Amino acid sequence: MGAGMADLYTVQDLHLSLADMTTKPLFGSARRIEILKGLSFGIEKGAVIGIVGGSGSGKSTLGRALVRLLEPSGGKISFDGHDTTHLSDADLRPLRRRFQMIFQDPMSSLNPRHTVARLIAAPLSLHGFDAIEARVGRALDHVGLPRSFAMRYPHELSGGQRQRVGIARAVALEPDFILADEIVSGLDVSSQAQVLNLLEGLVRDLGLTLAFISHDLSVIRRLCSRTIVMHQGRIIEDRVTAELFAAPEAEYTRDLLAAIPLPDPAQVW
Repeated sequence: MGAGMADLYTVQDLHLSLADMTTKPLFGSARRIEILKGLSFGIEKGAVIGIVGGSGSGKSTLGRALVRLLEPSGGKISFDGHDTTHLSDADLRPLRRRFQMIFQDPMSSLNPRHTVARLIAAPLSLHGFDAIEARVGRALDHVGLPRSFAMRYPHELSGGQRQRVGIARAVALEPDFILADEIVSGLDVSSQAQVLNLLEGLVRDLGLTLAFISHDLSVIRRLCSRTIVMHQGRIIEDRVTAELFAAPEAEYTRDLLAAIPLPDPAQVW
């Protein structure tokens, strides 16, 4: 599916290589491994897109390139008409608020010594927002957490509640785009369903564009209207999700779909 007039992201012939630190010589540079191999696609404004693939497929590397946690080695990434491919940190700063990332393990991204209020307030202060206390309260409202949780610490929260804090910290900045990388993989089925319901509501109510990275195709089928399938650093399918599940074209996609476990009727999704 190509780029269009209403695309928030346009990716053209994207390449990205990383140093292989396992083979770094005593002197000189480590050999570089090409992770992304010429990806081209667009993400429409307001879309919910899934990015799937097995371990090592490059899906998380792609996500980090989109939000410029990694710099591409070739090709071009445009965000809302701005070429972000090689922007310096200083030049990226005005745009960073507009694209946010939610991480897989909320404990690793939440300072255990800070209260929930401080965790949400820190990026707001960094980006020069005013009325920060009120914004923290509204962010907690958005993710369905009581405002009293503002004074709690991460260790006092459940896994699902910590993930909601991570989402609150992202939406507090009023972004246009959120990248969610395997954010329900560590949660039980009930908490997964609650977080997915929350994301659906936020996309609808806040007009967000969402890219959801996962190895779990049952989650992708539930949440995403369009799915990109990656294998060995390349896009092998980019389809409407319902069509992809009904008639996968690539053998690799068929193998992924065949690996989806049958639902347990005793569990409520």
